[in-house]
Amino acid sequence: MLSKKSKSIQNLSLNSPIPNGIGDLKNNGNQEEIILVEEDNFMIITPKEGRDIIHDLEVLIESIGLIGDYRTNQKKESQNLVRRIKLLHLLIQEIKETNAPLLDSTHLCLCNLRKALLHAKKLLKTCAMGSKIYLALEREAITRMFNSVNAKLSQAVDDIPFDDLNISDEVKEQTELMGLQLKRAKRRTDTQDMELAMDMMIVFSKEDGRNADIAIMERLATKLDLGTPEELREETKAVRRLSKDKRAEEHMQLILDLLNKFKQIAGIDETNAMINDDSATNKPIKPQTIKSPNIETPQEFLCPITLEIMTDPVIVSTGQTYERESIQKWLESNHRTCPKTGQVLEHLSIAPNYALKNLIMQWCEKNKVEVMRRKDDSTATATATASSAEHKSNVMTLIENLSSFCVEAQREAVHKLRLLSKESPENRILIAESRGIPPLIELLKSKDSKIKEHSVTTLLNLSIDVTNKKVITQNGAIPTIIQVLLNGNVGAKENAAATLFSLSMLDENKVIIGLYDGIPPLVNLLEKGTVRGKRDAATALFNLCLNSMNKSRAIEAGIVTPLLGLIDDSELGMIDEALSILLLIASHPQGRQEIGQLTFIQSLIEFIGGDDHDVTPKNKEGAVALLLELGLNGGSSFLLAALQFGVYEYLVDISQSGTNRAQRKACSILQLMRQYEQIP
Repeated sequence: MLSKKSKSIQNLSLNSPIPNGIGDLKNNGNQEEIILVEEDNFMIITPKEGRDIIHDLEVLIESIGLIGDYRTNQKKESQNLVRRIKLLHLLIQEIKETNAPLLDSTHLCLCNLRKALLHAKKLLKTCAMGSKIYLALEREAITRMFNSVNAKLSQAVDDIPFDDLNISDEVKEQTELMGLQLKRAKRRTDTQDMELAMDMMIVFSKEDGRNADIAIMERLATKLDLGTPEELREETKAVRRLSKDKRAEEHMQLILDLLNKFKQIAGIDETNAMINDDSATNKPIKPQTIKSPNIETPQEFLCPITLEIMTDPVIVSTGQTYERESIQKWLESNHRTCPKTGQVLEHLSIAPNYALKNLIMQWCEKNKVEVMRRKDDSTATATATASSAEHKSNVMTLIENLSSFCVEAQREAVHKLRLLSKESPENRILIAESRGIPPLIELLKSKDSKIKEHSVTTLLNLSIDVTNKKVITQNGAIPTIIQVLLNGNVGAKENAAATLFSLSMLDENKVIIGLYDGIPPLVNLLEKGTVRGKRDAATALFNLCLNSMNKSRAIEAGIVTPLLGLIDDSELGMIDEALSILLLIASHPQGRQEIGQLTFIQSLIEFIGGDDHDVTPKNKEGAVALLLELGLNGGSSFLLAALQFGVYEYLVDISQSGTNRAQRKACSILQLMRQYEQIP
């Protein structure tokens, strides 16, 4: 049922955020930076072809998962939010596979989900690219924003009509679990946060004599990861963007002072002049129209996206006309459809509509409608064309250097391509169309560890584009990526796991990865990798285990042991992921046999009944769901074993005080036990 607060869907203004692919990326400098999240400032496109919303959600969820590293203070909250959002991908895939028309009410629910995800993406981009100092100052406000985003997503998930969509019970329960996780998500203030708050208070205090204490400054710089020249350069860029936001004015001088102190500690001599950005004053003026409210503008003069009078109309392959800037932003956001018709574009070329432009100019002159234009269009177009040609030439040169006999030339070229591939969708398309993928795959065999790492990371970024996923697979990359997962350095292994996850979005690739023995090294990374490596491996394994044969391979590779280890180690914060994978494994006969060992059942029951503060209600919920799966499909032996370890009392308690889903699952288990006449 739809929430009473659900709002009507409006046309999108492309000045508002829209889904766009993001790899191991920083901001490309062309999009407006987000400082703080505002409420209800999204305008959502409602495509005439309702299935387009499925594609948008798929791209949006994937792009959120690949935003990149998060700033120090909100890292845990951001990562938790991303992990929960990734769980939605299974739901979207199942909706996509039905390939049936969507009811209007269902389409509205999915649009509301997209709106909530856009809020989440905007907040996550803030935490990934904002000023670390400002984020530390505004940590309480950011916390409230996380709570707001969690609430929006939770409501959107609750509103999804699973029955109308013919969603399987497995996916429905997984999605409902994600919704409950969002409801109960709370930020815990740990010792590090308290120390950080204290240090910030001291350095910003005019009365406290310790504000110039070099030891405190160095400690604060370390906590904020602002100790190296590279980190300080990135913070300078973030502060420069922040300086353009009026909401940060009251903090700006304090932030500049602290940043300059950090630079002095690092031996960098810079002043407030670093914030001055001459390019900001040279930004082209956005076209605007000023007209009398009594004049009705012909509909054909309005851009279907912005609903503003077009000043530079262009035609796409479907024959529809849009404002150049608007349609370019749409295409840059990884869309391959016509916004107005929903048709897939045969190509991405756009052509000026001079006839319509002349009609618009004549109408504006006749009705005295003032239009603020950019610089001369022909000059701008010529400059853009020249720049584009030069950029393409540079990319071609870099791709040629990938095959150089000089290792240094290869390393430099692949590193630059890695940076380009994370900047924008256009670069990812350009590199692929310039035949850059085959030599990148070949470099995965390089003996140079950095070349190997840069190559697999570039392929990860390129794989954000759905077409590139297919090209990468068709060129035989998967076996070589698996070899990097086996033999690469730490960074290469992590990004190889992330690349396999990205490629496994295509069902056929799930099969290929399994056939080429990609699962055992992922299980090894899950057990022995860094925290990031474990997360990348868990995400990839969850996706791969949606395939029945891959479940067998994961079980044979020994996946149960590291999953149990993740459950035991609450500090990793991966209990939900471990239980989700185990729930998939338990649906397989071989998996139930492996999981059904008494030692595992005992550990699971101890987890269900544990009163450790690190074991949350949602953790117990996942464990109870796993026990029910074992009981329903594995017969009485699992439940009898659970009874031996005292699960009955725990289940009675959960059936009365657990989460809604946990209560339902606990009651179902108790009913099964009564059927076996083992309890009153």
